[in-house]
Amino acid sequence: MLATLVKSRDVLTTLSENATLQDALDIFDHSGFRAIPILDESGQLFRGAIYKLHIYHHIIEGGTLDVPVTSYMRNMTKFVRVEATFYEAFFTLKDLPFVSVLDKDNHFMGILTHSRMMRLLADSWATNQGRYSLTLVSDGERGSLEKAAHIISRYTTISSAMTLDPDRNPRTTRLLFTLPDTVSEGSLSKIIKILSRKGYHLESLEDLSQSSYM
Repeated sequence: MLATLVKSRDVLTTLSENATLQDALDIFDHSGFRAIPILDESGQLFRGAIYKLHIYHHIIEGGTLDVPVTSYMRNMTKFVRVEATFYEAFFTLKDLPFVSVLDKDNHFMGILTHSRMMRLLADSWATNQGRYSLTLVSDGERGSLEKAAHIISRYTTISSAMTLDPDRNPRTTRLLFTLPDTVSEGSLSKIIKILSRKGYHLESLEDLSQSSYM
């Protein structure tokens, strides 16, 4: 799956490990990049990344720009291999602008960006195709997700479903369901009433047709 999300090296701007801070600054000044991947002299191996912010700090402190980018290189270990699992990629990326992706020979393939990962998650939640988003509070009992899904599926298909535990308390687990635009208001009302009778508290109901998240 990861291979389909990678921004290929063929369309990327990268820096050689022999480049200077001036070379990097020239690119930053003419782009919206926050960081640029640094490759070895062969252009095959990932070395790290240089951040615009660190160059600006260097300038403020009176530093010269003829020093190599490797002097301010970061994220040397922030990479994943193309066969990595979704969770491995997600938790490596976290709040970084990107992580580098390596092929089976440990050669640099490209990058997985934070924005691409966010788009993937938004697509999986069906915010573009769905009509209503229901957030339910359950008691955390075994089978509560399946039970709610069974009730909903009597009246409509389910575009996506997920659980959240923001309070780290299984008795206040949130169940999020996205329902398609084919569900009628009458069916939605029946679903909510039955869920309420079965002990689910409707925390929020959002009409996705009135919102835009992409």
